[in-house]
Amino acid sequence: MMWQKLWNRNNKGSEADKEIAPELIHCPKCGKMVEKQRVAKRRYICYECEGYFRVKTGNRLRMVADPGTFEEWYAGVEERNPLQYEGYEEKLAEAREKTGLSEAFTAGKCRIFGEEAVVGICDPRFMMASMGSVFGERVTAVIERATREGLPVFLFCASGGARMQEGIISLMQMAKTAAAIKRHGEAGLLYCSILTDPTTGGVTASFAMLGDVIMAEPGALIGFAGPRVIRQTIGQELPEGFQTAEFLLEHGFVDGIVLRKNLKKTLYFLIHAHRCSGKRSWADFQGKDFHFHMTEILKERVWYEQPKTAWEKVKGVRKMERPSALDYMDRIFDSFVEAHGDRNFADDKAIVGGIGFIADQPVTVIADVRGSTVNECKERNFGMPKPEGYRKALRLMQQAEKFNRPVISFVNTCGAFCGIEAEERGQGEAIARNLMEMSALKVPILCILIGEGGSGGALATAVGNEVWMLENATYSILSPEGFASILWKDAGRAKEASEVMNITAQDLKRLQVIEEIIPEFGGAGKETAAAIGDYLKEKIMAFLAKQEGKEPEQIAAERYERFRAF
Repeated sequence: MMWQKLWNRNNKGSEADKEIAPELIHCPKCGKMVEKQRVAKRRYICYECEGYFRVKTGNRLRMVADPGTFEEWYAGVEERNPLQYEGYEEKLAEAREKTGLSEAFTAGKCRIFGEEAVVGICDPRFMMASMGSVFGERVTAVIERATREGLPVFLFCASGGARMQEGIISLMQMAKTAAAIKRHGEAGLLYCSILTDPTTGGVTASFAMLGDVIMAEPGALIGFAGPRVIRQTIGQELPEGFQTAEFLLEHGFVDGIVLRKNLKKTLYFLIHAHRCSGKRSWADFQGKDFHFHMTEILKERVWYEQPKTAWEKVKGVRKMERPSALDYMDRIFDSFVEAHGDRNFADDKAIVGGIGFIADQPVTVIADVRGSTVNECKERNFGMPKPEGYRKALRLMQQAEKFNRPVISFVNTCGAFCGIEAEERGQGEAIARNLMEMSALKVPILCILIGEGGSGGALATAVGNEVWMLENATYSILSPEGFASILWKDAGRAKEASEVMNITAQDLKRLQVIEEIIPEFGGAGKETAAAIGDYLKEKIMAFLAKQEGKEPEQIAAERYERFRAF
């Protein structure tokens, strides 16, 4: 284009040429010169490489807040130089002049699609958004006021870490902000952090990583010690992709990566999911709009099936084509948003968890998923959870208790993964911790065995107020092969073992280990998944209505007595 040729001549074109030439900026990701106006229209995303630009405070507010609703809080906190560091006041004055901000952190109340929330933004243009005493005081004061007013908090994090000029006083802000978040959480309120580029140092090691939900923007640099610090301190060169948002997602430290085009809708979803928890009666949703009349479904479906032997059921639940929890969830929940990671090591894909809506009410969903193709089975470790999977499930269930969300758990695993890495990371401790903590959760828990329930690995997510099984599912102390090997020293007698182990739904109903047997309408498969899902939806809603009005302590006590009876 003509303007490009003129612009590339060191900007020596005529004044008329300059008027038609768009303003160019340098993309920090791909290095190309791009049109500023086009980038701005794309929410500050490069149209050449899809790289994310850092966003100024005002632009970030325009992305998420309803127009004209932002009310800034605590803008008048006075700057300090607690260590009397030479030249610090001048540096602050320079940052204020350059950015038009009084500090690197701006926050206040606004509306997001009409819902009230508190939004805080770190702006790295101001001394790399390093956290000094005023920065920390603003974060703390904002969270304290949000706690008093009963509002959710969303903080957009970006920082180079602690502010060196304030030394140990800066370090104290880490503990102060974390303590404020603790009190906000104890009030049953939602706190979410959105990690943007870069989020490092003391901010990472305090309020940035303490969200009930932690999101990140694509490609954001996130870490405690940044690449330069690591290189200069211990001489390590970091591998490609290390300390990126995608790396943290894989390793279980963030719930998900959020695109800017979806950002405002995501915040609204989170407000809605947590605002309405426990505030509406489940009985309100048993009317005609949401009630599935199973008699009508049964009229449309005729099935007949010879009773299966226990061994036939064992072989059936192991088939790859048997519907997974995800197939049923599509019918049961009006929407579902997955959360990721145990906040410690990884995101175990053998366990899927997140928030689902059933008849406009939120529940926490936990599900074993084995995979429906060879590649997916490998990716999900054939549905055998590792310690990080159980810890992810427990994290989400404890979050459900905080926000008064019932828990629905779909169980389908041949057992916990046995291997060196699982033992190194504490497989036994992870299962034991789940059993202990689930027993005392003060929200209703419904567990549904949809396929194979193998040993303690299945029980780790099956400590429920009620436990149901699909009619051809199995639930056992271990596999028939393992049973025969231990007791008879002959794994080849697995078929015989299955018949004496009492592992079918019918056996377990007789033994009062389960409360309900869910019909499969001729056998769980592609043709019947929708009917099974619809039936489960009606039954789940009835279960939730039955739990309505119970005190939290009663719910936990009933679960304790259920297992105490064994």
